[in-house]
Amino acid sequence: MLTGGQLAGLIVAVFWAVLVSFIAFTLLRLARLLGEASRVVRDFGDQAAPLLDDMTSTVKRANEQLGRTDVITKQVAGVTQNVSAVTTVMTSVVGGPLVKAAAFSYGVRKALGNREGEGRAAAPDRPQLQARSQGKGRR
Repeated sequence: MLTGGQLAGLIVAVFWAVLVSFIAFTLLRLARLLGEASRVVRDFGDQAAPLLDDMTSTVKRANEQLGRTDVITKQVAGVTQNVSAVTTVMTSVVGGPLVKAAAFSYGVRKALGNREGEGRAAAPDRPQLQARSQGKGRR
C-alpha cells in the first residue's frame, strides 16, 4: 500500500496533471481565437483598400463640385450687383421724374377741382362719415 507521503505526492501529481491539461486546453483555444482574429483582420485589410480608393475618388468628385459651386456663387454675386446697379439707375432716372410728374398732375387736378367746386360744398359722390354722438372710442 501507499504511505502518507506517497499518497500526498500522488494527489499533487494528479492536481498538476489536471492543471497542466486545463492550461494546455486554454492555450489551444486562445491560439484558435488569435488565428480567427488574424484572419478577420486580414480580410478587413483586403476589403478596406478598395473602400479607401472609392472614398478618395468620391471626395475628389465632391471637391470638383464644390469648385463649380464656388464659380456659380461668384457669378450670381456679380449678377446681383449688376441688378442692384440697374435698379439704382432706373430709380434715379425714371423714378424721380415720374414722381415729380405725378405730383404735378395731382396738384393741377386739385387746383382745377378747387376752382370748379368753389361754390359747392362736399361732392355728392363721396360718402360722408357720421359723427359719433358720445365722442367715446369703440366699445
